[in-house]
Amino acid sequence: MKHFYWKMLVLAALFAITGPSILIHGQQAAPDLILTNGKIITVDERFAIAQAVAVRADRVVAVGTSPEISRLAGPATRRIDLKGKAVVPGLIDNHTHFMRGGETWTAEVRLDGVDSRRQAVEMLRAKAGAATPGQWIYTLGGWSHHQFADDKKPFTRDELDQIAPANPVVLQEAYYRSYLNSRAIQAAGLDTMTDKWIVRDASGKPTGVIEQDGTRAVAAKIPAPSRENFQSSSLAMIKDWNRAGLTAVGSSGCPNDQLESYRQWARQGQLNMRVFCILAFGAADAQAVDRVLPEIARLKLFQGDDYINTTVYGEQVYGPVNDNMLDVKPAQKPEDWVQLGRILREMAKARLPLHVHTTLTASIEGFLNSIEEVNKEYPIRNLRWALIHLDQINASHLERMKKLGMYAAVHARPTILGALFNEIHGERSYDMPPLKLVQDSGITWGFGTDATVVDQFRPFTTLYWAVTGKMVGGAKVLRQTISREDALIAHTRKNAYFHFQENNLGSIQPGKMADLLVLDRDYLTVPAEQIKDIKPVMTMVGGKIVYDAASTQTSSR
Repeated sequence: MKHFYWKMLVLAALFAITGPSILIHGQQAAPDLILTNGKIITVDERFAIAQAVAVRADRVVAVGTSPEISRLAGPATRRIDLKGKAVVPGLIDNHTHFMRGGETWTAEVRLDGVDSRRQAVEMLRAKAGAATPGQWIYTLGGWSHHQFADDKKPFTRDELDQIAPANPVVLQEAYYRSYLNSRAIQAAGLDTMTDKWIVRDASGKPTGVIEQDGTRAVAAKIPAPSRENFQSSSLAMIKDWNRAGLTAVGSSGCPNDQLESYRQWARQGQLNMRVFCILAFGAADAQAVDRVLPEIARLKLFQGDDYINTTVYGEQVYGPVNDNMLDVKPAQKPEDWVQLGRILREMAKARLPLHVHTTLTASIEGFLNSIEEVNKEYPIRNLRWALIHLDQINASHLERMKKLGMYAAVHARPTILGALFNEIHGERSYDMPPLKLVQDSGITWGFGTDATVVDQFRPFTTLYWAVTGKMVGGAKVLRQTISREDALIAHTRKNAYFHFQENNLGSIQPGKMADLLVLDRDYLTVPAEQIKDIKPVMTMVGGKIVYDAASTQTSSR
C-alpha cells in the first residue's frame, strides 16, 4: 500500500507537468467508476482541463480524454456520462466552528444565503407552526438583516410576537445583535435585568433588541438540545454541507467528547465530511499562562485518519489580545503581548502548528511583532503557522508573513456582515479584507467562512463575493476582487495545504482522494452574478457519492 501511494504521488507530479493526457497507475484492476464527457477542472498547478476521470477505491487513478478513460473500464466499472457538465475538486473551508454548529443545526431556522425577508418570515412561521407551545424558535447566526434584498429593516418584538405568539423567539445576527419576542424576553428574565446591552424604549421596557455581548448571554438561556440529538443534528448538517459542495472543513474547537463522537462515526462509515480539528489551546489571562506552559510539551497532533484528524492548535491563544470587528480602538496593553510571547515561544519550541485569531491592524501588528521575536530563537518556517481572518491586513504585514513562512487564512464574513462593517469602519471596509492585495502578494493563502455564527457556510456564496465583491442580497461591499480561477484555487488546493493535505486533497489528479463535485453549470463561464446560484448535482467524498440531486439521497461511506 505504501508503494502504491508513492507511485500515485509520482503520477500526480507527472500530470502537473504534462497536462490532461492520460495518466494511470499500472493496470492492476479496472477502475470502480469512470466519469466521462465532462469538463474536468482539475485545479492542478497548471489549472488543466480534462474530459474524464477514473476512480478506484477512494482515489483518482486516471485523468484524460473520454476515449482514453473509457478504455480503462472493466465489466464491473460504473460509468457516469457527465453530458458536458463541469466537475471541480471538493471544496474545502479552512476555518469553521463545525462541531459546535452541529449541536443545534436541526433545531435552528438557518437563514444562510436567504436573500428575501419575506422568505425568512415564512421559514419562521413554518417552524413555529410545527413547534409545540413554549418550544424555542431560534437561529444562532449565519445571517444578517442587511442580506435581504426586498426589505432590510430589522425584526421587532411585535413582529416576532405575531409570527410565534406561543413560542419564545431569538434571532441572533453574528455576535452583534439579537431580536427577541415577548415570550423570549420573559423566559430569559430580561425584563428584570439592568444590563446595558438590553435596548429599552422611552418607558424602560425592553424592545427585544439585544446588543453585542448580550447575544451570548441570551443564547445561553436557550435550552440545549439533548446529547442524543447531537448525532442526528450533526449528520444532518453534514448532508446540508455536502449538498452545498463542501467535502472538507477545518473545525475550530473540537471538544474531546465531540471529537470522540466523530471518530466513532468515521469508524462506522457514517462520516461523509473530512474534518480537520483546530484544537483549542491557550490561556484566558496572565495567571493561566503559568499553568498552560508546561502542558505544551505534551501536546500531540495528527491523531486520526483521512476523515477526522487533529492538525493544528489555536485559535484564541491568549484572551487579552483577542479582538473583533466591532472594536474601533485597540484594547491590548504592552504586558499582554509579553504574555502572548511566552506561549508562542513554547509552541515554536515544541514544533507545533498554530493558527491565531487576528482581525484589526493593531492585533495583526502585535502578533507579527511577537512571532518575529520568537522566530529569532525558534524558527517557525515549515510549521505552517497562520494568521486567520485578517480583515485589515496590509502589504507590510503580508511581506513579513512571507518572510516567516506563514499562511494567510482569509475569511468571507462580509458575505453577510459587509454592510455592518461599512457602518463601523466606513470607507475602509471596502478593502476588508484586501483580496487582490493578498493574491498579488504571492503568499500562500486560502478561503474560509468562520461559520456557523459570524458567516454563512455556502462556498459558492463565498466564491461569488470574491469575484463580484457583493454580499448576500447583492450589495457591493468589497472592491478588491479576484479572478474566479484564483478564488477556486483558494477554496481547494491552497486549503489542502493549510491542513497538511496537499498530497491528498485539493485537485483532481492521480493519487489524490476522489473528492469532487459535478455542477449544474460551468463555474468558469457562467455569468459572475450566477456563481452564487451554482449547485452541485453530485458530491463525492473518497470515491463515494454522498449527495446525488437525481435521487435526493445521501449515503454513508
